[in-house]
Amino acid sequence: MNGNVSFWYADIGGVPDRRAALPGDREADICIIGAGYTGLWTAYYLKKADPALSVTIVEREFAGFGGSGRNGGWLSGGFDWSREKYLKTSSRQAVIAMQTAMAGTVDEVIRVAETEGIDADIVRTDNLVVATNAAQMGRLGDDYRTMLDWEVPAEKVALLSARETADRVRISGVKGGLVVGGMARVQPAKLARGLAAAVERLAVTIYEGTAVTGYRKGLVETDRGTIRAPVILRATEGFTAGLKGHEREWLPLNSAQIVTEPLPEALWDEIGWRGHELLGEGAHAYCYAQRTREGRIAMGGRGVPYRFGSRTDVNGQTQDATVAQLHAILVRLFPKLRDVRIDHAWCGVLGVPRDWCTTAGFDEATGLGWAGGYVGLGVSSSNLAGRTLCDLVLKRDTELVRLPWVNRSVRPWEPEPLRWLGVHAMYGLYAAADRREAAGLERTSRLADLANAITGH
Repeated sequence: MNGNVSFWYADIGGVPDRRAALPGDREADICIIGAGYTGLWTAYYLKKADPALSVTIVEREFAGFGGSGRNGGWLSGGFDWSREKYLKTSSRQAVIAMQTAMAGTVDEVIRVAETEGIDADIVRTDNLVVATNAAQMGRLGDDYRTMLDWEVPAEKVALLSARETADRVRISGVKGGLVVGGMARVQPAKLARGLAAAVERLAVTIYEGTAVTGYRKGLVETDRGTIRAPVILRATEGFTAGLKGHEREWLPLNSAQIVTEPLPEALWDEIGWRGHELLGEGAHAYCYAQRTREGRIAMGGRGVPYRFGSRTDVNGQTQDATVAQLHAILVRLFPKLRDVRIDHAWCGVLGVPRDWCTTAGFDEATGLGWAGGYVGLGVSSSNLAGRTLCDLVLKRDTELVRLPWVNRSVRPWEPEPLRWLGVHAMYGLYAAADRREAAGLERTSRLADLANAITGH
């Protein structure tokens, strides 16, 4: 199957029936645009903090339609943004505090899931990034030293030899790996659907099938009527460019995935991967994978990285060439899976700010707030965003509202065709750099450095 939002919905019986659309003009204390993880977490914490609040979420499709129901299921709590960029407008300790807060999202998401009875196939595990050539191994060593320098607990990270890596997962040609502990695997759609049900039990109203056509201070305009609210929070992440006035704010970067048929135990015996690690490779054209509840492998990567004019996909359908590309990566890493059937393919978008660093904020004067631009770390970042927006809206003086991502100003992306050319040039250079490194270049290719310089990555 290709598209139909994602495999994660097929895994739970198909896409859900939609909730009712906005029935006409309404009022609320708080209106949230977007019923993905960010909107749902924000509504959850607001209602927990003040049950008397009237909170309404308006969603164009259905809760969990976007990246929340399509992602790789990495509840990582990681910090893959540039610490140096945050440091320019804050302090070292503030950046470390944000790093620590991000790491804490893993326990917090699991706590809420247990409290609310959300079965999302959550398994605590490690993140294992493997190196298949010398240049990749060099970068993993750099990443390891950077994490220690930024006070990531030494017991949480380790560089692995080729033998130690193979003891966990048997990757063809592996040179070593970087393992980071304290993470978890999830089934994304189950988490999204469970959160939506949880906020409804708290008397949050979710209107689906309702497209926002514009918003301003005190007013959200939709194709079904208007919602008046003194507080309006934008939680549209990768779909933000589709909102009037936000076309260049966050670039919708495309990511695609495939999932295999369930593998027989004999194959798992050959592959290993008994620890359900979140698995990545240290290539520039990054891939990500998980071992699912029923013994499938779900693997993702960029495919066509960006569509001209910030267009998004249609219901998750991806290109045949992208499916073939992801299958080739799977077979390169696991040659024994050459004849394994691919059961589903899909794609989605993630939000990317111009400096590739996430932001969250709230303007008390206008009552307008936002969070997103997670650059692929949305499963965990969205939880921190929800708690942060809650504290900002309720004017709480907490550590969260002083973190360096709060109210950061980021310049917009360039107009077309410059941003299309820039993003495609970046990934073209990444692919060329990966080829050079796979052919024996022992250091990071300068082509990758050029790619980063072009887009500020």
